[in-house]
Amino acid sequence: QVQLVESGGGLVQPGGSLRLSCAASGFAFSSFAMSWYRQAPGKERELVATISTAGGTTNYADSVKGRFTISRDNAKNTMSLQMISLKPEDTAVYYCNAKRSLLGYVYWGQGTQVTVSS
Repeated sequence: QVQLVESGGGLVQPGGSLRLSCAASGFAFSSFAMSWYRQAPGKERELVATISTAGGTTNYADSVKGRFTISRDNAKNTMSLQMISLKPEDTAVYYCNAKRSLLGYVYWGQGTQVTVSS
């Protein structure tokens, strides 16, 4: 069955770094655009970063540009989000998302908590 499993979340001080990973299985990973979303308490889920199927195109929310880097390894069916210069406002549950728009397929992971606090 389809699985997206996030890992790498945790507690970090402001200015610190974290690397999130998403392990995918059960679907044709290389045919799906991949994204990271996040949802802070009391707020709507927001798109953080997206990477195209082959990894050649990436897009970021303005709030994370220059601090976050999305990447993927199609040989290993994994996606990552490198986060540096973390701020308290980056605190949220981060979700891995896979989308194949033309066929209407969308898959979500269970989320991993990132807390930025001193």
